[in-house]
Amino acid sequence: MSFLDTLNTILQGVMGPLAPMIAVGLLGLIVIAFGIYLMMQDRDDPMNKLGQSEGHGTGSKSNGKKERLRRATANEKLEKYKAFLEPQDQEELSSMRLKLMQAGYQSQDAVRAFHLAQVGLGIVGLIIGVIYFIVALDPSQATTQQTVMFVLGPGAAGYFLPKYWITRRVEERKNEITQGFPDSLDMMLVCVEAGQSMDQAINRVAGELTASYPALAHEYQIVAHEMKAGKDKSKVLTDMGERCGVTDVSSFVTVMNQSQAFGTPISEALRVYSSEMRDKRVMRAEEAANKLPTKMTLATMMLTVPPLLIILIAPSVVNIINFGQ
Repeated sequence: MSFLDTLNTILQGVMGPLAPMIAVGLLGLIVIAFGIYLMMQDRDDPMNKLGQSEGHGTGSKSNGKKERLRRATANEKLEKYKAFLEPQDQEELSSMRLKLMQAGYQSQDAVRAFHLAQVGLGIVGLIIGVIYFIVALDPSQATTQQTVMFVLGPGAAGYFLPKYWITRRVEERKNEITQGFPDSLDMMLVCVEAGQSMDQAINRVAGELTASYPALAHEYQIVAHEMKAGKDKSKVLTDMGERCGVTDVSSFVTVMNQSQAFGTPISEALRVYSSEMRDKRVMRAEEAANKLPTKMTLATMMLTVPPLLIILIAPSVVNIINFGQ
């Protein structure tokens, strides 16, 4: 007898046939209560203490107004629970933030919203699993494995659903940027050769790509706004390469930084690199076309071989059956 069966027998002897369901429900309630308790904890921030100590002076009202204006864009409700909704490890927090930015979620509260979605969907899945277990199944006849599977399974699925969604979003966004990047370089080259500056060319390309490649257009718009704000061009392009997470964009950033550092004409660098990107896109298309026959082999065999065998063997099988009778 396994450990789960022994535990199930003990619980049924104490609480009756519904013991597994009651135990799992109590465990879920304990987890939910503990999570709510952690979220409701109001941890003192040293900066808040410093602000409170300085606020007793004559300029407390003006300081409070400045603080409200400084944090006007932050989500105050999520800010209260940042100790629970954000990883405490700075490296893990930076990695998660970068992944969400590559998925297109560039808000300051994206990490907190992601973990909040995980916790919320996990709780909703747990509730749905308990309701389904009570309504659709017979709790008295269910085993411990079935109880755990039907109750905790939806909760686990709800918890991992945001992570799966982010992974899919990152891949789709990378594919979109990879497909539209050669076209954007061609348009940028035309704009630069027409006499526009790099800032004006990026802004014009962002407007032209909005309908066809919105993700890439959004990245160019961010670059244009940051350059207009006075941020260093090399840093702006490097940040764009990190946000996109695409090798072609990172190589383009390196080429642009080297062109700016050595003083070579940007149009020459764009002409050479855009030609390479066009050739690379053609090679990707040829590679996908060459993979197609291999992928179709299994489907072709599954769809053609069984009917062919039936046509060839079925008359012989019928004759053998008739001969035996």
